[in-house]
Amino acid sequence: MANTITLKRRIGSVKNTRQITKAMELVAASKMRRAQEHAQRSRSYRVAAYSLLTRLSNVTEVESHPLFTVRPVKNQLYIIVTSNQGLAGAYDANILKLLTSRIREDRQKHIHSKVITIGKKGANFVRSLEGVELLAIYNNFSDQPTANELRPLLKTIAEQYSSGAVDDVELLYTEFQSNLVQNARLMQVLPATFEETEEDLTKLDNTTFEPSPQDVLDNVAMRLIEVQIWQAILESFASEHSMRMLAMKNATDNASDLIDDLTLEFNTARQAAITQELAEITSGAEAIK
Repeated sequence: MANTITLKRRIGSVKNTRQITKAMELVAASKMRRAQEHAQRSRSYRVAAYSLLTRLSNVTEVESHPLFTVRPVKNQLYIIVTSNQGLAGAYDANILKLLTSRIREDRQKHIHSKVITIGKKGANFVRSLEGVELLAIYNNFSDQPTANELRPLLKTIAEQYSSGAVDDVELLYTEFQSNLVQNARLMQVLPATFEETEEDLTKLDNTTFEPSPQDVLDNVAMRLIEVQIWQAILESFASEHSMRMLAMKNATDNASDLIDDLTLEFNTARQAAITQELAEITSGAEAIK
């Protein structure tokens, strides 16, 4: 009897857990759809920013700009995008694994590593690393960050690089490709770079920039960095919700399988108890005769 009582309690506990994971799956699916729409809509804006910077590079010397200056790397800054909550599968583990690999390479080259984290999980991990400096933690971003939310992060990055405190800035994030495919990626942020395009660059040959090409480049360079980080955060959020949805779906399915196994075991134990009781009754009746 004690065995059947224990099994009944376990079945009830697993059912309660299944209800929780199912609810979390539905919530993550709803958030994932919205985050996916935001990430896909903003990709064209990022492409346009690269295109504009490529055109500007043909009418001014971008190499002389403070954010484009290439220096020997002695201090490396990483910006990692992680989650504030767990239960998202390998979402955080993939980014932290990539970060660990990069830090290991920096130590071999005698490069000092610094980290800025977006999300509590990354901050908790970096605190446990010896010899790695945690510069800042940002864990209050909404699912669609605004310019005001990004401004403190951008200011910190620009000040660190312009002052020479760091010589290179890289962004580690999770790229959303589909509901089933998300990849941890590394993106160069500073020194700022641009992608070559096959567009007709002669359109700007006779263009007049006000007040000057250098001033225009100053604004575009910061906007480029903002677009890079903004798009990476949107991609990461879409990946996080997608991976959490899949993780919770797998947990729900596993709970259902476990309930079936426990129910079978419960019925077997109950049938064995009934059989034993019948055998005892029969034996008692025979003993009275």
